[in-house]
Amino acid sequence: MSSTRQNTIIVIPTYNNAGTIAQVVTRALGQNLPVLVVNDGSTDGSASTLETLCQQYSGQLHLITIAKNSGKGYALKEGFRFARRSGYEYVITLDADGQHFPEDIPVLLGSCAPHTLVVGSRNLTAEGMPRGNTFANRFANFWFKIQTLRNIPDTQSGFRIYPIGEISGVRFMTNRYEAELLLLVFSAWKGLKIASVLIRVDYPEDRVTHFHPVRDFMRIFALNTLLCILAIVYGYPRMLFNWLFCRRSR
Repeated sequence: MSSTRQNTIIVIPTYNNAGTIAQVVTRALGQNLPVLVVNDGSTDGSASTLETLCQQYSGQLHLITIAKNSGKGYALKEGFRFARRSGYEYVITLDADGQHFPEDIPVLLGSCAPHTLVVGSRNLTAEGMPRGNTFANRFANFWFKIQTLRNIPDTQSGFRIYPIGEISGVRFMTNRYEAELLLLVFSAWKGLKIASVLIRVDYPEDRVTHFHPVRDFMRIFALNTLLCILAIVYGYPRMLFNWLFCRRSR
């Protein structure tokens, strides 16, 4: 785990999270890892907060500012690009709305291994879990199992560890938050292991969510329809090839 820490950076995409971003960043920095915040065109004053934090934590905290809101997938793509250019091998992602506990990062690192993408799994039956999020997650979990023949409990969690070199060929077909689902599906097709570890979750009163139940559900539905077609023509054959040949070389 120590060698993994030396090659790891935390990436936090944010859009209009002025009420929580300072606390999330400060707690993430407390994990003794470099942190990159990708400000995705925020208009709520959080940009000035981030600039102040960068001055305070010079050398530890990095900032990318996107002029116009372009979506979580685009922000993650920029974060991954920065990580590769800077020589990091692993990226830990967590949300800026305060729902994740940066203190759980050692739990994720404990499951980090070669050829493995680690997902922090929330307890979807816990009291206080938003119903819209729970339904969308269960819906996505079901289709993920169909598309990849794998079963993980929380496909929608943004608290993850990505082996950055091994997902370099994964295509971003959307710049919105569904990109996280795509990353999981294509990683599974590519042959990566996907480990799930239980994490804590909190929904503070000042949390800002950009999830729109009807619109985003329709996007998830359309994406899963496309992924089911791709699974037949590409995903299943690729997984069979990986099972027959690639596992012998690892």
